Amino acid sequence: MSELFKGEFSRRQILTTAGLGAISAAALGSMNEEVAAQQPTGQATPRGGSLPPQIKFAPISEKTEIDTGGPPTALPPERRLGFAIVGLGRLALEEIMPAFAECKLAKPTALVSGDAAKANQVAQQYGIKPQNIYNYQNYDNLRNNSDVDVIYIVLPNSMHREYTVRGAKAGKHILCEKPMATTVEDCQQMIDACKQSDRKLMIAYRCQYEPHHRAMIQMIRSKELGTLKVIQADNGQNQGGDLNQWRLKRALAGGGSLPDVGIYCLNATRYLTGEEPIAISAQTFSTPGDPRFKEVEESVTFQLRFPSGVLAICSTSYGFHEGRRFRVFGSDAWGQLDPAFSYNGLRMMISRKSPTNSMAENISEVRIGEKNQFALEMDHIADCVIQNKQPHTPGEEGLQDQKLITLIYEAAQTGKTISLPRVSSGLDVTRGPAPRMLH
Repeated sequence: MSELFKGEFSRRQILTTAGLGAISAAALGSMNEEVAAQQPTGQATPRGGSLPPQIKFAPISEKTEIDTGGPPTALPPERRLGFAIVGLGRLALEEIMPAFAECKLAKPTALVSGDAAKANQVAQQYGIKPQNIYNYQNYDNLRNNSDVDVIYIVLPNSMHREYTVRGAKAGKHILCEKPMATTVEDCQQMIDACKQSDRKLMIAYRCQYEPHHRAMIQMIRSKELGTLKVIQADNGQNQGGDLNQWRLKRALAGGGSLPDVGIYCLNATRYLTGEEPIAISAQTFSTPGDPRFKEVEESVTFQLRFPSGVLAICSTSYGFHEGRRFRVFGSDAWGQLDPAFSYNGLRMMISRKSPTNSMAENISEVRIGEKNQFALEMDHIADCVIQNKQPHTPGEEGLQDQKLITLIYEAAQTGKTISLPRVSSGLDVTRGPAPRMLH
């Protein structure tokens, strides 16, 4: 295994099955170069500061074996950046709050909720001071709380703009769940408010920080699969339960399956290629008489064409059994993640011609150790604040997705293919520097 590769993925992170041969030294080198190029040089805030040196162990295996990579480094608790979690719903309590246990730079220090009893219970569970519990009326008082550096907004989509703007005016950096908002105008107001307050704004596209996705991006960019031709991406679930849930209310959600789970497919086509689409077509459908879809759409399929010639075929639904996958087809091989968009259990497969049998296909699994996606993204914005650098998924990334979602709806409504101007300024134009591997 390339020594370069060990710098980003340790033995606990990747084990490649025999005969794969899919990730060359060139590709592994490019992955390392991406990380090395982003080593920080900015100034630290009062909290934070440089990470301590990594603890080293003497080798216990022969050079034929994959290195463990060593233990991760972390800031001591008193130097980690404090996060205020806004909204204590399912995602916040089932995923985000537990993820702090795996963070190296971030810790929970405040809560914002309309349910005082729930907030007090959560505060006790996570050792948050009682005086650091807020509601939506006194939210602006966070400006006076030195325990809080970053606000993580985990509210219904239509509320993102208000609490981002208020949070930025309170002098705090913002991490906001996707989709960024429900309109292009709201997204732009969020960007403007954070710039005016000189605060960081990051959209929580967790997959862009996840090791499987980072590895697939590098395989595509280094042409390990040949020239990329087609992307197929699907993400959906059979949405049920309470008919009054906010995801089924247009005023709160801004749409149905497309902005909630379809955005993963849309965003993946953009970060895998690094390009922006130049043509969009789409179709929507909702089962007649299904009470879930009185206000929002059930299913959407959409097709994108990119300047390089890559075609993307995507589907999303609130009506089919859970499926969260993508497959990328290159001229020499295909690669897939299935599942791709889940919180855990991601699997990567690569298929290419067998090196020993010209009549056979060699399909192999690349096993990459899991990392908590929420811990990765929270540590990333903490790192950006400490090092004073732009987040990898800034507000401009969320704004672009919202523009494209709007056009997908328009294409479906009109039945016409919508053409867009080419973006001529290179790849990843809406993204900041690649995330450092801190875990």
